[in-house]
Amino acid sequence: MGNHYSPRTVPDCIWPSTPVPGTMQPFATATDAMPAPPIRLVTFDLDDTLWPCLPVIQAAEEALHAWLFSHAPSLAEAHDIASLRQHRRRIMEATPEIAHDLGQVRHRSLSALLNDFGYPPQLADAAMNLFLAHRNRVEPYADVIPALRALARRYCLVSITNGNSQIASTPLRGLFKHSITAAEAGAARPDPALFRRALELADCTSSECLHLGDDPWLDVEAARAFGLTAVWINRTARAWPHELAPPLLTVTNLHQLSIWLDEQLDGDG
Repeated sequence: MGNHYSPRTVPDCIWPSTPVPGTMQPFATATDAMPAPPIRLVTFDLDDTLWPCLPVIQAAEEALHAWLFSHAPSLAEAHDIASLRQHRRRIMEATPEIAHDLGQVRHRSLSALLNDFGYPPQLADAAMNLFLAHRNRVEPYADVIPALRALARRYCLVSITNGNSQIASTPLRGLFKHSITAAEAGAARPDPALFRRALELADCTSSECLHLGDDPWLDVEAARAFGLTAVWINRTARAWPHELAPPLLTVTNLHQLSIWLDEQLDGDG
């Protein structure tokens, strides 16, 4: 599958949720049993799966813009946050070969704008360091840390992301065996590069891997297309897209995933 960059992948936060009133499911719903062989590897999306994405991105971009006012005031006066985002979109369209690497896109955008306004392009390095420091100030959902700790005792856990958060600098450091970004894998989902790299690192086959994520297309459908078991986490009562086959399992938190996995193991026993 080739690279595909829809509006859901721009900028750093993948498809903000659209709640549907009255459709919250308090318990997990499954459409089938877990396939054999037993799951050994569980991969996790990050943004809006393990923590809310939009608040942290907004805070990071506000911090960056305030930094620009101090270090490149002419640039900051000419470009607000929305204008900076549009500039990054144009770079992604003009250079699709780097569109999967959101850090490189942002750095290239800042370097070009700094140069245009007569500032040293090297200031982009400090700007990126500040942005990433704020980007990593995530607040995991309450269920995430205890559930990951329990799951890590039974499965190899790997985080994968189309974004540029750095697990080692977040409250989830140490909970994953491996963490992979699209920049490191060379492509963003729905391209299977992230899944393929996770399988390589864990020495697993696709049939031994379960992927959990919030996006019906970039998580569930992309994982299924690569032969993985896919579980949809729906924390905000969204409707499942009618054009896609239903997910094997829908959960609203990680505890429900753990319970379901325990039930499959008990059934196999």
